[in-house]
Amino acid sequence: MVDHSTPVRDVMTPAPITIGRAQTLSDAARRMHEHHIRHLPVLEGGYLFGILSERDIDLVESLPDVDPDAVKVEEAMTQDPYRVGPDVTVGEVVREMAAHKYGSAVVMHEGRVAGIFTTSDALNLLAAVLAPAAAPQAKSV
Repeated sequence: MVDHSTPVRDVMTPAPITIGRAQTLSDAARRMHEHHIRHLPVLEGGYLFGILSERDIDLVESLPDVDPDAVKVEEAMTQDPYRVGPDVTVGEVVREMAAHKYGSAVVMHEGRVAGIFTTSDALNLLAAVLAPAAAPQAKSV
């Protein structure tokens, strides 16, 4: 059973899909669509430089005269994503995400991206906690 003291490593998405900062917004949108995800850690040489969300892409593409085939990921990404270590508890991560309205936490281990924990992951955990336990079967007499 998962509770507030569970390490985030136990519930994160390991080895998340990533993107390079020099790739285009079109590349990022395609990658998100193909993998049914809304957040991409942005890497350069294996190191985290930012995070790009579906919302970031939508915002930039809504600006006049923007060509998503020309705009680079680094121009739309958030440069300082919320980062946590794998041993940080789920309780601490979700409190920080809620307090600051973060859509994700990038899980880092030894300077590298180890996983990602998103609001979707948090909602899936909440749904599991709130699911009613199986009702005991009534015995026939």
